[in-house]
Amino acid sequence: MIGGSTDELRCSRSGCRSEAVWNVNWRNPRIHPIDRVKVWLACDEHSEYLRDYLDTRGFPVAVTPLGVAVERVGDAS
Repeated sequence: MIGGSTDELRCSRSGCRSEAVWNVNWRNPRIHPIDRVKVWLACDEHSEYLRDYLDTRGFPVAVTPLGVAVERVGDAS
């Protein structure tokens, strides 16, 4: 099948084709309210890379197992 199965969730790291096992939950506090959560998917190898990428930019981040949702990320300040 060209493009693979739509049932497989892939890591969001550019160029990575590995299966995702983590949610990298984040938001940009300059433009998103506290209850707006964006999610990148990550494999074991890239979960820390993606978390650090967002944290370095001052974005609140919470990494959870794939499928575990969070309602908010970071505080209101």
